[in-house]
Amino acid sequence: MSAGPVLLAAGAVPAAVGVNHYVVVSALLFAIGFLGVLVRRNTLVIFMSLELMLNASTLAAVAFSHFNGTMDGNVFVFFIITVAAAEVAVGLAIIVALFRLRHTVQTEELTSLGN
Repeated sequence: MSAGPVLLAAGAVPAAVGVNHYVVVSALLFAIGFLGVLVRRNTLVIFMSLELMLNASTLAAVAFSHFNGTMDGNVFVFFIITVAAAEVAVGLAIIVALFRLRHTVQTEELTSLGN
């Protein structure tokens, strides 16, 4: 028997999910996050979009690591998650401080760094 292409019935889903599927999902998540950073004007939404971009790159690293049969990507992702937790704490503290000082989180109204 040959291991040629498998023909599926209409509406059937292939059993194996390849690295291409993970890369496409990762690229879509990154694009959504990037679009959120460019389009939105609320600092909290921009911050969430940045986190979505970080998670997209993490997903790609795990997928490549899994399909290469190594643990390098998983170890790298562990450090990414650790740094992301610290980033969230610092980022939210900055946003809360900005809100207490300026009483807004809209980027159009945050035009100067002074009081």
